[in-house]
Parts: sequence; C-alpha cells; structure tokens
Amino acid sequence: MAQTLSGTLVETLRARIVNGDIAPGEKLPSEPRLAVEHQVSRTVVREAIARLNLEGLVHTRRGSGSYALTPPTEDDGGAPVARSLADRLALVEYRIALETEAAALAAVRRTPAQLAALADRLGALASSDGHPATAMQHDFAFHRLVAEAADNRFLLEALDRLGPQMIAMPRGRLDRHADDAAHEATAQDGSPRPDARHGGGRFAGVVQEHRAVLDALDAQDPLAAAAAMRVHLTSSRRRLLDESGADAAH
Repeated sequence: MAQTLSGTLVETLRARIVNGDIAPGEKLPSEPRLAVEHQVSRTVVREAIARLNLEGLVHTRRGSGSYALTPPTEDDGGAPVARSLADRLALVEYRIALETEAAALAAVRRTPAQLAALADRLGALASSDGHPATAMQHDFAFHRLVAEAADNRFLLEALDRLGPQMIAMPRGRLDRHADDAAHEATAQDGSPRPDARHGGGRFAGVVQEHRAVLDALDAQDPLAAAAAMRVHLTSSRRRLLDESGADAAH
C-alpha cells in the first residue's frame, strides 16, 4: 500500500524527534510552516501531529502549539518503555523499589568526590527552571550519580537501561515552557502551580526533594537517604496523577 502524505510526514517528524533534531520540550514548527516545508495541506499536518500525539512523541497544547516529548526507546535488550499514564506510574513504582536501596547504599559508600558531583548537579538542576529539556537531563544525571555512589553495578546498569526516559517529559512540564509570557509556572514532574506569584512553587519543591537526598548522603545516614528518595519519588507519582487529572487512588 502506498504511503499516505500524513504517514510520510509522521515518519519525517518522528525521525527528527527520535534522533534529537527536535529536542524534548522544544516546540515543533507551526502548522502553516510544516505545510509549506513539506508541500502538504494543513489537514495532512494535523493528521500527522495527531498520530504523533497518540505515539507519545508530541503534546499539542491548544492555543500554544505542539511540543516534543521524551522519545521512548526500545532495544534488543527489551528496555522498558513508558508510553501511557499507567506505564509511567508503574515506572515510578519500579524506581521506588530500585532507588531507595541505591540511596541507602550510597549514603554508606559515597566518596567526597561523588558528593561534590551530586552537589554540582543539584545546582545545575536548580538553575534549569523554565528549561524542561535541560532540567530533565540534570534530573537523570543526579539519580544516576546516586546509583553510581551505591557502588553496585547491577543497580547502576538498571538505571542506565532505563535512561533519561525514566525522567519522563510530562505534558504539564511543557505548559510552563509555553506560557512564560503569561507568568504561568509548572512543576518539575507535572501540573501547573496553584499560584505562580508566590515564586519557587512546585519546581522549588522538587529541587528541595533532591536536596534532602543529598543532605542524607552527606550525613551518611542510610535510613534518611532511603526515606528522602522514597518521599521524592512518591511525590513524583502524585504530580503525575495531578497532571493527568486521574484519581489519586489509581
């Protein structure tokens, strides 16, 4: 069967997102521009964007445009892919089981150099408010450093197998990116802040959760480190539910 115009455009845009030409959090070209560039109608463009939304590669926000999400990746090793809300929630549960133990071990085994690297990465994360793709990279790097400090290759390999996609680029994160002019703010892991005028808000809360993990590692307190990581990831789960509008008892 011959490839449709929308199918061809889907393949082109999918490739650009997956190979990083369009980074997570970056706005796609407008419908008119895509129509001109690819010599298709705006109807074809809308069909293509709708398919990319269904694939979890794009989020379209009414009145703002379409934004690239973190592309799911699968390899021959069967790396888990979180495409739906249920998958993302299950991934957080898996991370709770994995990373609370990694944090406990890291509190005992971390080196001064690793502690310094974590502090540097936390500072970079705190400075990335309003830049969702950058925040995602710093977020993952922080968690990977914790696993590295645990000095257990199987824990580290598990995080590497998940990759940055475990810090999923949720749709709510992009609303802040899109609405800076309107001074709307969003959480690191999800929904708009109730009142952006107070500053700090949800993003600052997420940074503070990471800081609590770092403080426990600094104190070499494994119980506190595990608890801080659990609080952070449980809060991430709540933010995902808030963003989706799903029942908290999901």
